[in-house]
Amino acid sequence: MTKRAAKTLGKLDRPVQRRILAALVLLQTNPRPPGMTALVGRPGELRVRVGDHRVVYEVLDDRLVVLVLTIGHRHDVYR
Repeated sequence: MTKRAAKTLGKLDRPVQRRILAALVLLQTNPRPPGMTALVGRPGELRVRVGDHRVVYEVLDDRLVVLVLTIGHRHDVYR
């Protein structure tokens, strides 16, 4: 997880944090779940919805890593 994503996650309300952390645990076992969307104009970046929040991440298959790039409200996350 990038520092930016970790900082944003820490600022969210506890219930939202728990839902996002649960989604991240699921990404460990299935990094391309149903409902995942590839972002247009951002090669290699994927997105999952967690309520009104979005988790933008990248799958590094060669290293078996899911790198969380950013977390944010749906209105702000793509800026």
